[in-house]
Amino acid sequence: MDQLVEKFLSGDRRALARIISRVENQTPEGRAYVRDLFPHSGRAHTIGVTGGAGSGKSTLTGALAAEYRRRGHTVGIVAVDPSSPFTQGAILGDRIRMQDLTLDPGVYVRSMASRGALGGLAPSIDDVVSIMDAFGFDYVLIETVGAGQDEVEIAGTALTTILVNNPGTGDDIQAMKAGIIEIADILVVNKADHPGADVLVSQLQALLSLAPAGSRRPPILKTTAIRGEGIAELADAVAGHRAGLEHSGELEQQRAADARHQVLAIARAILLERIRRATPEEELDGLVRRVAARELDPHTAAEELAAAAGQ
Repeated sequence: MDQLVEKFLSGDRRALARIISRVENQTPEGRAYVRDLFPHSGRAHTIGVTGGAGSGKSTLTGALAAEYRRRGHTVGIVAVDPSSPFTQGAILGDRIRMQDLTLDPGVYVRSMASRGALGGLAPSIDDVVSIMDAFGFDYVLIETVGAGQDEVEIAGTALTTILVNNPGTGDDIQAMKAGIIEIADILVVNKADHPGADVLVSQLQALLSLAPAGSRRPPILKTTAIRGEGIAELADAVAGHRAGLEHSGELEQQRAADARHQVLAIARAILLERIRRATPEEELDGLVRRVAARELDPHTAAEELAAAAGQ
């Protein structure tokens, strides 16, 4: 057994950090660690926290982690920060905001740059979550970037998805119309001490009432995360969601759907990388020029690329 894996399995947090770094950088060594450790995962309750920028996701995530610690559980946190489209770097501010948690031996906080990935997550997020799961955390919380209306990828990573809203932003219902509400297992109106919180709750209730009969209707909870208000109720709702999945038999179905999502996403990335490696830059530039000149449509150009790469 690899010495680093052995230390990891014995609970060494430095080994955890080193393995995550290799996995996040998508190195061959990192992929080997994922292969070796994946059989040890599948026990943690993974929770996605998503919503618009400024909704208080980081504060809510920290408060929820603190609640789980009060209940005697261990918590891993993956906080995804937006990255520069030029350097792919990120400030990783969520880690700064969660400094109090980093002193708790039962909590591990890992910030990741999105590196241009869409959907509010980072390219290697599923692998990093699996590594944290394999380490033995009871809960793994995943906080998305906060782009607002397109963060639906979290539904393929987390067992329970929390959608955080806050009153007074003016675009709450627009975000709901964009379809992100469909991924929510729990709706949270954060900053509930602000004016308009009750109005927002009523708007969300009205929106849910338009769903077809028999459709799943997520609970709506009010929180003021900065003061810890409503967080215990949120933790109870998360537990209730999992219990409902287990009771209905949907838990295994959701895990299978998440696995399908992850396999297809990785397959797409592998095929794209193979096409890029097999295509000389001048050939790609030639196709691009023909498409730009309207001599060739993009679909035909892509088919030519795939055919040339033997796909």
